[in-house]
Amino acid sequence: MDKALFVRGGWEGHQPRETVDLIAPLVARAGLDVDVVDSLDAFDDAERLRAAAVVVPCWTMGELSPRREANLCAAVEHGTGLAGWHGGMGDAFRAAAGYQFMVGGQFVAHPGDILEYDVRLVDRDHPITRGLRDFRVRSEQYYMHVDPSNRVLATTEFSGEHAPWTEGCVMPVVWTRRHGAGRVAYCSVGHALEDLGADPIPEIVRRCILWAAGAHD
Repeated sequence: MDKALFVRGGWEGHQPRETVDLIAPLVARAGLDVDVVDSLDAFDDAERLRAAAVVVPCWTMGELSPRREANLCAAVEHGTGLAGWHGGMGDAFRAAAGYQFMVGGQFVAHPGDILEYDVRLVDRDHPITRGLRDFRVRSEQYYMHVDPSNRVLATTEFSGEHAPWTEGCVMPVVWTRRHGAGRVAYCSVGHALEDLGADPIPEIVRRCILWAAGAHD
């Protein structure tokens, strides 16, 4: 059975244990063998990483040693998937440029903190978004530095109310990309249980993980 390796920890404000406890059972019910670890020691084992169908980092901020970063990046380059949400993947390991290159984006701000905003699906043909509709969410609206090679599936537009210079900026919310032979998928929504658990976010995140694992084409 294909394995999904969740690695959780880091800044407690993003509730890494609680949010993984919400998402991991959804992935298990989809047929993946879920393994949850609470230590970055998981990145010391290069073979374990390569054996996983997908690695799901949920580790906001923190530090990734050069060896651990190299092990993770090499595993993805050789075909292991990478998927996650919000700061657990998009604001992890701020000093690890190779990790950020692999993810395809990095958090830099959330003007206005928690607020309501619209998410628009711009690619409805992808397995992650197929059959879903545009939605409104209450969460941190992530402003990110993003890779232009990403395949963007959903976006949000900044009003400029809290940072006037961002007015009209259209920012990716959900994207996929390739990193070597590996599939990478990311959703920027999911600050806490309240928004990660709001429809349709759990389904989007579940599909991101399954797609990165190769379960959906």
